Amino acid sequence: MNRILIAEDEQRIAAFLDKGLRRNGFTTEIANDGSAAYALASSGAFDLLILDIGLPEVDGFSVLRRLRGEHHEIPVIILTARGEVDDTVAGLDAGADDYMRKPFAFDELLARIRLRLRSTAKPEEIVLRSGDLTLDLRTRRAATGGRQVELTAREFGLLETFLRHPDQVLTREQLLSRVWGFHFDPGSNVVDVYVRYLRGKLGDDRIETVRGIGYRLVP
Repeated sequence: MNRILIAEDEQRIAAFLDKGLRRNGFTTEIANDGSAAYALASSGAFDLLILDIGLPEVDGFSVLRRLRGEHHEIPVIILTARGEVDDTVAGLDAGADDYMRKPFAFDELLARIRLRLRSTAKPEEIVLRSGDLTLDLRTRRAATGGRQVELTAREFGLLETFLRHPDQVLTREQLLSRVWGFHFDPGSNVVDVYVRYLRGKLGDDRIETVRGIGYRLVP
């Protein structure tokens, strides 16, 4: 499932994009300012960035130039109300892969997203690994310490997420979004429950609790 970062400070547009992309099978996250957009886009956790130019704190052009200056290759589609030719040229020169003006047709944006994702697609890994822990994406089975481990659908999704972000601290909100596909009540403890299930099957020391933040898979 492709992960798309929406860098948009106008709540109505951000919610519209979030809802539409999720309905089309994408996992999404919203950044409301330029600082958050850069931090998330540079993390390697996303497959594409939809970037508004008029972001607070740090504008979209600055975010894009910094990403490209640090050789982050995430595809970027600029989505902005600025319609001047100079703005379009500046965005493409800064390293954007595409440029759309507001108001926009969602179906056209969706087609452009799919085109960019196809052009940058990498061969899908079949087996994910971390030390002696493996997860076969075809059979949906895990193995550790020479023994097979049977997983439920949610346990599989959670472990896959950890293995795709080795040694990275993932918040409960990120895990909820990527594994369950929608937002639970912020007070829900479903992530903690399933982490406990995985520890019971993989070993207590395999998933580390980072107090006040979330969890990390220990290499």
